[in-house]
Amino acid sequence: MPSPRLLVLFGSQTGTAQDVSERLGREARRRRLDCLVQALDSYPVVNLISEPLVIFVCATTGQGDPPDNMKSFWRFIFRKNLPSTSLCQMDFAVLGLGDSSYAKFNFVAKKLHRRLLQLGGAALLPVCLGDDQHELGPDAAIDPWLHNLWEKVLRLHPVPLDLGVIPPGVPLPSKFTLQFLQEAPRMCSAEQHEATTDTLGPPSELQPFLARMVTNQRVTGPSHFQDVRLIEFDITSSGLSFVAGDVVLIQPENTASHVQHFCRVVGLDPDHYFTLWPREPDVPCPERLPRPCSVRHLVSQYLDIASVPRRSFFELLACLSPHELEREKLLEFSSAAGQEALYEYCNRPRRTTLEVLCDFPHTAAAIPPDYLLDLISPIRPRAFSIASSLLARPGRLQILMAVVQYQTRLKEPRRGLCSSWLASLDPGQGDPCSLEHRCRAGPGPSSSQVSSRHPPLTIGPVRVPLWVRPGGLTFPQTPDTPVIMVGPGTGVAPFRAAIQERVAQGQKRNLLFFGCRRRNQDFYWEAEWTELEKRGCLTLVTAFSREQEQKVYVQHRLRELGPLVWELLDHQGACFYLAGNAKYMPADVSEALTSIFQEEGGLSAPDAAAYLAQLQRALRFQTETWA
Repeated sequence: MPSPRLLVLFGSQTGTAQDVSERLGREARRRRLDCLVQALDSYPVVNLISEPLVIFVCATTGQGDPPDNMKSFWRFIFRKNLPSTSLCQMDFAVLGLGDSSYAKFNFVAKKLHRRLLQLGGAALLPVCLGDDQHELGPDAAIDPWLHNLWEKVLRLHPVPLDLGVIPPGVPLPSKFTLQFLQEAPRMCSAEQHEATTDTLGPPSELQPFLARMVTNQRVTGPSHFQDVRLIEFDITSSGLSFVAGDVVLIQPENTASHVQHFCRVVGLDPDHYFTLWPREPDVPCPERLPRPCSVRHLVSQYLDIASVPRRSFFELLACLSPHELEREKLLEFSSAAGQEALYEYCNRPRRTTLEVLCDFPHTAAAIPPDYLLDLISPIRPRAFSIASSLLARPGRLQILMAVVQYQTRLKEPRRGLCSSWLASLDPGQGDPCSLEHRCRAGPGPSSSQVSSRHPPLTIGPVRVPLWVRPGGLTFPQTPDTPVIMVGPGTGVAPFRAAIQERVAQGQKRNLLFFGCRRRNQDFYWEAEWTELEKRGCLTLVTAFSREQEQKVYVQHRLRELGPLVWELLDHQGACFYLAGNAKYMPADVSEALTSIFQEEGGLSAPDAAAYLAQLQRALRFQTETWA
């Protein structure tokens, strides 16, 4: 008798929802359930009517929007002509992943849960609301929810008595096998290299455009605590198109020293080549990996060895460990009871995957290569607000990037993978890297050409793989609509693009609140703003927080100009935009606005909150914040 089928469908923007879905798949297979894990937009949605058991794992992005890889599903499932009995044969559960610092916390999961009920589905459990803001992360909500889920599922589909549950200490088969080659393949051809800089169709994650870096300029003063860069790329003939509010995604890579260190720890030769084969017919190979592929390419371009590992990493590592003491500790970290210990060891100090492997040397040296892709998540692209307009700078794309570096209790400073990599690139020096790193479309050079015994090859200008997608901010198309923008620090980036675009279109009603520490250290684009003010295209309000005894922030300037803000919003139909750090600023600005509504509009506290909510619903109050 065939095992019952469980379908796990996910909508993931940063990879967390996919990771949780993979965990669900592993736990299902341990319970002898046939399980398929798939992105929502990769699944033929019309087949849902015949699925008996489905778990949906959904992140929420931006203004309560679904992730990119579930948008087609989202449009379909909310069609008004779908019969109310469409999913009457389906048992389902919805697991949401969100951030409670956002107004629309887990909006997608809540709305999907309600819609599935409307279509006749039977909910196994209330919706799970995972929260990034919780000290233990989303797992604080997910762990007890999964415990209840498996109780419900196993009542419907008990584990066969003659088989039993596969215990946690026994590793499941790897998804892929790595078949190592005796000889290195031929060098990639010039045509293959060209294919990555002259793509067919618009660039995407699977076929990014290799954009030439034109400038990489520090724009903070030498004594400022943070290194912030203005980086410009040449996107001529790329097919890329964008408007204000859009974001660029950049695919970073690991440093050469980390790649060498990782290979030593796990006992692999970086110059060996392999071909990847899936164990199951319905599991595709990662499209970003060439066939054949070198270990060096796999580690530098694909495996995220600089990320903080998730709990699933420790679960699998424990299964693979031959060392009793190390295995005991790994089992503790992967258990529900050990989550506080794991947080203290890994999450609080931001310990990386590579550093964890160094702490468990006997286990690391024994990892079968076949399990590398199960164990370590792929490097995710990083999103940056585009800080320029094609109307002002044709063929160019700019970003304003803070280089992430901070200290924890660990000796080595913590560094952001993408920002540190980008900051290290010097467009004046060319691209010092192996040919293989640039030849993403095909096999790399022979081992003698990329060996650590030979110096890296300089092969022309610095190129960075990138593509664009719509962001969370959309600006009004009507020429007479005023715009109020609040962008402290690097949060001003999307508003620089919007102001350039609006000025080029003859729209002059632009009010910008900008905040930073000191005028002479981190006042981005001061000369540009001054010139636009002289031309009557911009009203600029600044808050320099450290230039007086009492700190002054953008929310204080908003309150000071309360009458103007109320006039623009209530009488002139202005749109209000907010971008920047998610920690305190969005709540402080929202509080300042509701205070203005009460003082200038004469509204009660509940009515002021309702007024702000109405602005949000009408997309006249939009935010784009990040942790």
